Amino acid sequence: MKTKVDHTYRFVTVFDPTTGFSVRSDVIDQQGNYTGKDPFMAEFPELLDIGIMGHCTHGLSGLCALSKVECYQSGNQVIEPNMPTERFRMIIEQCRDRTFQVALGGRGDPDQHEDFEEILNLCTRNDVVPNLTTSGIGLDEQRIALIKKHCGAAAVSWYRQNYTIDAIERLINAGVKTNIHYVISNATIDEAIFRMENDQWPKGINRIIFLLHKPVGLGSEMNVLQASDPKVQYFFSLFNKKEHIDKAGFDSCCVPGLLSNTTNIDIQTIEPCEAGRFSAYISPNARMYPCSFEKDDSISIDLSNHSIDQAWNSEVFNQFRNRYSSKCMGCAKVNHCFGGCPILNQINTCKERNEVSS
Repeated sequence: MKTKVDHTYRFVTVFDPTTGFSVRSDVIDQQGNYTGKDPFMAEFPELLDIGIMGHCTHGLSGLCALSKVECYQSGNQVIEPNMPTERFRMIIEQCRDRTFQVALGGRGDPDQHEDFEEILNLCTRNDVVPNLTTSGIGLDEQRIALIKKHCGAAAVSWYRQNYTIDAIERLINAGVKTNIHYVISNATIDEAIFRMENDQWPKGINRIIFLLHKPVGLGSEMNVLQASDPKVQYFFSLFNKKEHIDKAGFDSCCVPGLLSNTTNIDIQTIEPCEAGRFSAYISPNARMYPCSFEKDDSISIDLSNHSIDQAWNSEVFNQFRNRYSSKCMGCAKVNHCFGGCPILNQINTCKERNEVSS
């Protein structure tokens, strides 16, 4: 177990690099007493999403569309160089003793980066746990061995193809903690309900992580879930059952839907949006954003001439954090969801908020 004391915002975080379990304490007052108040942010990002891939390989953007997943990184329209290994080294060295883990991503499979092994080695040398998401289409035994050696977990995007199942099985057989990343949208919700109700998932997976569809990049508005849709409400209500919640995980964008459609989930296990508070995204060209879904370059800082510390404490990031304080005031649950996404208001799946608005 690793322990980090945040001296600026006065709390303690404990992280288990083997299991990925992480917990934060309440804010601690000047007398050393726990206040019962959750910390709002950290003095340095606890999690960094690093886009090491600047372009798709294997024509993945087309495969995404065929699989009912609309690439939010605009993979078939934006072609940029992958992040240079030296740039990654400069980023990861700043994270030593400050960031517990990083998520490797970008436009395409991070395991296809030309210096994949060295990037993982850099993480390990700096005592940061790397995790990644892959389609699995280009996985070979050497890459799987590297993932097993260095990574805390691997997620396979649910692309509904033979190579999806093959990648899941091979990772599990190699002893890698393996999740499924499932984008939940109007195009996929029926399948999600069926598979949850009938336990139709590959055996041996760790969790199915549901990621809310966003109308960003190639993501269409027509696939955005509506809070008033009975099907959406039913999907979230499934996780009132222990056998379902024990198999699942969610991105923070799903929190409003969970809060307004479930009653049996321990609210202490639900984390509202962490963008700009505990996490951030770094693009292949080294711009740091509060979140990977923020596409406005004015809401980012160039790490070519700024440190992560400077970006994190910049006025740009402070102004982004102010968005959390301007929604759903008066709602008893606001401290658990902050009113939903600070970037895309239309993806809010809060049933109560929808009823008030209509």
